[in-house]
Amino acid sequence: MLQTRITAAGSRRPRKQRHAWETLSDDQLLSLRFCDLKLKVQGTELEDAIQRLYRELQMRGIRFRPHCWLAQEWFSPDGIPGIAIPFYLAHRRLMSIERRFMREVEGGNRNWLMRILRHEAGHAIDSAYRLRRRSSWRAVFGPASLPYPDTYRPRPGSRRFVQHLGAWYAQAHPTEDFAETFAVWLKPNSPWRREYSGWPAYAKLEFIDTLASDIGFAKPAVKDRSTVEDVTQETRTLREHYQQKLAHYRLPRRCGADELLLKVFTTAPRTRIAPKAASVLRELRTPMRQQIVRSGAFSEYLVHQVLRLMIERCESLNLFVRGSRRELKPQLQWVIARLAESYEERQLPRVSL
Repeated sequence: MLQTRITAAGSRRPRKQRHAWETLSDDQLLSLRFCDLKLKVQGTELEDAIQRLYRELQMRGIRFRPHCWLAQEWFSPDGIPGIAIPFYLAHRRLMSIERRFMREVEGGNRNWLMRILRHEAGHAIDSAYRLRRRSSWRAVFGPASLPYPDTYRPRPGSRRFVQHLGAWYAQAHPTEDFAETFAVWLKPNSPWRREYSGWPAYAKLEFIDTLASDIGFAKPAVKDRSTVEDVTQETRTLREHYQQKLAHYRLPRRCGADELLLKVFTTAPRTRIAPKAASVLRELRTPMRQQIVRSGAFSEYLVHQVLRLMIERCESLNLFVRGSRRELKPQLQWVIARLAESYEERQLPRVSL
């Protein structure tokens, strides 16, 4: 478990951990039990990210610090104000195993990692202060007692919800709506007042801004520091873990956005200097959006959401530019148009949780 440490000096370079299993083949590594991996948060890049989360909470005037531990998945248990972080994020070798089986590494880069930590911190603070029991919370987000769905059908055009983790996740359940809204509010220098001005979601962000002042230096009602599904106590092997995970999730076919992006970008760059697809999309986002909106084909809001989705998927799939920048722009315009058309026709699939 990570001990809370806030230092004026800021983040420090994490110490590299060495493990005997680092040089094993994939097959040998999969035969190891979780508890035999001897994984820790200390000395990894995760430690620095968690300390960064704590500093963000401090800057927002919130004294509470959720404790963190390594588990098999991302989650914050109901009633325990802490954050379980997937084991594979503690080591690059384990991240490669995760990518091999699950096709992506959830939280596998710094930006994505911090977005998820802020989201899970929202859940942890909900538990710490029993926020969902407040009538004001229920009036804004809805009753947390609603059944948690297995799937949900997102509505991209809705402005009642913030956009944060992708797949319009805030629409899944009132507790997710709160966690997503909290994450948008918590981000340093968040432009939420400008970006969400005129949206119904703006009232939710204002509610959290007021709520933070209320709970800021108050002692949490729930102080449980226990852990759930801690991998240091898990005796299953990695192979058993992935067999069960694949059987449970039955990975769907790549979504339409992934298929289209893979026609333009690549997961195997020819050179080490090939630019990251997400970085190039961020660079081109404003001029491309302006050009498409001027054509009158699609609304600015729809194009904005499509570009946001494309950047998130490029990060998740770790995509790179495959050809020349000159050829790239018309190809991207084609992808944006295809995705925008599918959204306008409401051809969005249900999203699994």
